[in-house]
Amino acid sequence: MVADPSERSSRTTRITRDSSRQFQELRDARHQWAASREILAALGRAVDNPGQVLDTVLEYAARLCGAHAVQLFLLDGDVFRVERVSGDTPEAYRAYLLDHPIARSRSSTVGRAAEDMRTNQIADVLSDAEYGRHDLQKLTGFRTLLSTPMILQDEVVGVLSMWRTDVKPFDDRERELLEEFAAQGAIALRLESRGAELASKVGQLEALREVGEAVGSSLDRDEVLDRIVSNAVRLTGTDGGSIMEYDESGDSFHVRAASGSSPDLVEQLRAITIDRGSTLVGRTALERKPLEVPDLAQAELDPHLEILFRDGWRSVLAVPLLRGDRMVGVLVIRRRTVGTFPPEVSELLQGFATQSALAIVNARLFRELQTKTKELEIASQHKSDFLASMSHELRTPLNAVIGFSEVLLDRMFGEINERQDEYLRDILNSGRHLLELLNEILDLSKVEAGQMVLEPSTFGVGSALEYTLKMVRERATQHAITVTVDVADGVDTVVADELRFKQVVLNLLSNAVKFTPDGGSVSVRAYREGTDLVVTVADTGIGVPPEDQERIFESFQQGRRGAPKEEGTGLGLTLSRRIVGLFGGRLWLKSTPGSGSTFGFSVPGLPEREDEVASPERDKLPVVVLVDDDRASLDLLSVYLDGSGTRVLRARDGVEALEQIRRVPPVAVVLDIKLPRLDGWQVLAELKADPATAAIPVVIASVVDDRPRGLAEGADEYLLKPIRRDELVDALRRLGALGESS
Repeated sequence: MVADPSERSSRTTRITRDSSRQFQELRDARHQWAASREILAALGRAVDNPGQVLDTVLEYAARLCGAHAVQLFLLDGDVFRVERVSGDTPEAYRAYLLDHPIARSRSSTVGRAAEDMRTNQIADVLSDAEYGRHDLQKLTGFRTLLSTPMILQDEVVGVLSMWRTDVKPFDDRERELLEEFAAQGAIALRLESRGAELASKVGQLEALREVGEAVGSSLDRDEVLDRIVSNAVRLTGTDGGSIMEYDESGDSFHVRAASGSSPDLVEQLRAITIDRGSTLVGRTALERKPLEVPDLAQAELDPHLEILFRDGWRSVLAVPLLRGDRMVGVLVIRRRTVGTFPPEVSELLQGFATQSALAIVNARLFRELQTKTKELEIASQHKSDFLASMSHELRTPLNAVIGFSEVLLDRMFGEINERQDEYLRDILNSGRHLLELLNEILDLSKVEAGQMVLEPSTFGVGSALEYTLKMVRERATQHAITVTVDVADGVDTVVADELRFKQVVLNLLSNAVKFTPDGGSVSVRAYREGTDLVVTVADTGIGVPPEDQERIFESFQQGRRGAPKEEGTGLGLTLSRRIVGLFGGRLWLKSTPGSGSTFGFSVPGLPEREDEVASPERDKLPVVVLVDDDRASLDLLSVYLDGSGTRVLRARDGVEALEQIRRVPPVAVVLDIKLPRLDGWQVLAELKADPATAAIPVVIASVVDDRPRGLAEGADEYLLKPIRRDELVDALRRLGALGESS
């Protein structure tokens, strides 16, 4: 039985939405791991100035939680005094806050977080009857507040607080992030209060940093958990340990990694069910705090502890692995001697517990994403099969409908009356419309499935535009619409897929003529921006309302700019934007209702201007090649290097980048990872494999957070977007590509 197409489409949409959500969660988790690694690295570096760690905590909290400002308050008697502020806060506010500290009471989120010893949020301070610090609100305009306590040895020592100036409550993920940052800040405060002990902590912090890097760079859960538990055992000076993962379906725990344990012991532990309600591990999870057994011989033994005792273990400490309010598992360390565990051991294990929870959640998300991806691939294949079948089944009758309509209209079988002529033209136009819709659906399906392959060639821009003009000239003439084409000087030929280029221009031009009233005008312009060809199509139609200017690019949407009966598939702009994206360009709309619309798109592929290439002054400058498929990013990086004494060459894909680099050997390459045709990893591999280019320094500048891989494969510097000018300049300067005065 064949599934209903609408049902199959709905299932595909649902799977796509789930996959997108899980991918977003995985990406958010990676950003969090990157922040954790940076903070842990700062903890390891700043042995003489732990305050730098607190600054890093505040900076990442503001960035990842989307807060306008983040503040650190320290408890001083019965009031909280501001210690640090990150974000956009007026100087007058900071000075006022120093003179008017926050009381430890329920009149603020800071006081409530301290009193309740848990995170507290006010969605809108202007609607909260208990809120009593409107003096601070008037100085800053904040509306939504979120605060979480910083706890050391069961006592509140400070509060981490952040705000937004609009009414937009922080979600669970952002709350969990703030709580993690507060825990890391508490470690920094403890280190700051124990200056004499800082040096002895460096090894522990370095181990935490290494574990954080492992979590961020590997999706192999078992590998990461093995590293975590082995480091935890080594740094606590204990004899063994294990990590238990919580299984919600069975309400029990299962051993996932072990250190200092014999294969026989691990086999026994994996063979039993560690229940959440009646074991030490379960009580640790339920009470959400570390629990220990100093002497197993004097304790009531559950099945888990019984196995450990028989194997010669005498004391155990269990630490919960939490992800916000969610139970993930338990980290257990054990000794073969009796005795209590020092407080600092429990504190250290909190860091390992956080990393363990992240590793487990990461692995779960990845497995779920893999499953959804496979389901999506299957659904996509079903859709492709259905469309291929539909194409075959519909084209044959459409061919007959269109062909016989044309034959009858040509009077090949005799004369027809006026009404018959009218009806036949309706049939012919409807058949052509259905064929156009079918073709665009198939093209869009190919793009979405990654099956549309561009076939670049060199062709004349002017002749391609004239071809599209011929296709709309008849309709334009019928409605007295003037159509003009203007090709700027210096625009001759371009390297692109000529067929798809014409398809995009024809779609924009047809729409412009369609939605322009009788007697109006449409103008097509082509000009250059660097090595990009820019084509714009402007009309004097009624324009597109602001609320429709993005929706109009969605499938089966035309926006409110024409009569409902206006013909069209509603797929043309969607398909055009996807094709332009394959070119490595972008498509945009500028429109003012009542004044017409201008659609434009850019295509890389114009040759460099001869006057620029032949300039003796430019030829003497060292070359830096910038490689990025996003034009805005290229523009920004180029601006960063203005006045640096270099000549910048730009490339929009991996193939073009290799051609540029081999033609004009640069002093450095700034390389993005996500590129069309050849991605950044492939470009880097080819550069390092070629003796002629192997020595050229490469700076990776990307949203892809995989520094270990980048450095391992030969990159000299690794910058994570967004990138500041000083980061790029300093990186190039370290590589000798820029002078000290740049």
